[in-house]
Amino acid sequence: MIRFGVIGAGRIGKVHAKTIASNSKAQLAYIADAVPQAAQDLAAQYGAKVASVEEIMKASDVDAVLIGSPTGFHAEQIQAASNAGKAIMCEKPVSLSVAKIEETLKVIEKNKSTLMIGFNRRFDPSFAAAEKRIRAGAVGDIELITVISRDPSPPPAEYVKGSGGIFADMMIHDFDLARFLMGEEFVSVSALGAALVDKKIGEAGDVDTAAVQMQTKSGRIAVITNSRRATYGYDQRLEVHGSKGMIHAKNMHETTVELQTAEGYKTDPIMNFFLERYLPAYTNELNLFINAVETGNRDPKPSGFDGLQAQKLAEAATQSWKTGLPVKVS
Repeated sequence: MIRFGVIGAGRIGKVHAKTIASNSKAQLAYIADAVPQAAQDLAAQYGAKVASVEEIMKASDVDAVLIGSPTGFHAEQIQAASNAGKAIMCEKPVSLSVAKIEETLKVIEKNKSTLMIGFNRRFDPSFAAAEKRIRAGAVGDIELITVISRDPSPPPAEYVKGSGGIFADMMIHDFDLARFLMGEEFVSVSALGAALVDKKIGEAGDVDTAAVQMQTKSGRIAVITNSRRATYGYDQRLEVHGSKGMIHAKNMHETTVELQTAEGYKTDPIMNFFLERYLPAYTNELNLFINAVETGNRDPKPSGFDGLQAQKLAEAATQSWKTGLPVKVS
């Protein structure tokens, strides 16, 4: 039984609390949040205790810390948990600073801690099945990857000010997914962006519509497009084209029911947002992390290195958008 302390009782903290409480190999022991009432409400829901971050780090009855706090706290909390001898699962990104991530990974290495980063899309059953077939050679040599991600509605403009921008906040999931599918690092990034959905997002210094082209050393290409608005639901698709063919993963609908009449074909809407679309992925993600803790696997994937590489791509994309020039990635 892996005993968890969860840091953060907001939207993502609630998701993780639910998956932990539902897992027979896990126990939700403590909840911490800067808003006491939020921690109390979530703890009461699952029979956990409320504690401070410091108390969770010191607790002898906590084996693993799950970090779902705001991004600005991730790196320092990872380091504190590592120094306290805890296994760590942290939501993306590790930090908005590549240098801070590198510093954090040195602490992880020194303490020989288990660290996993929450790029949950790798664990979506459809995306995972596609990657497995790609690795088995189903499409031959990869030539082109396309990833589409569109949220149903934009966040408040106030949110984007502390988010790191669309490339670090939203597209970072797709950077990791592209690396996961490609199996090769990207060395060049070109980005475009505009505030076409909400002009207040532009006034806050960010964009809500973005496209990125990336290329590997061998010449393989990935194209990612993001939008903060999709009037029809949560749009999540990918396609991988190769020398032998193409594989793609479609959107998930609320049901598989399809009505066919003289007026045409009608299906139910696609799932509304990430809570519905990726709930199985969060469950699968937690199972892998628990297995890593049980078996002593210090480097479960997505790893701290994966978090570092995704942030490098996010920084390169942000720079490319601002300068209008391609950016090389070390």
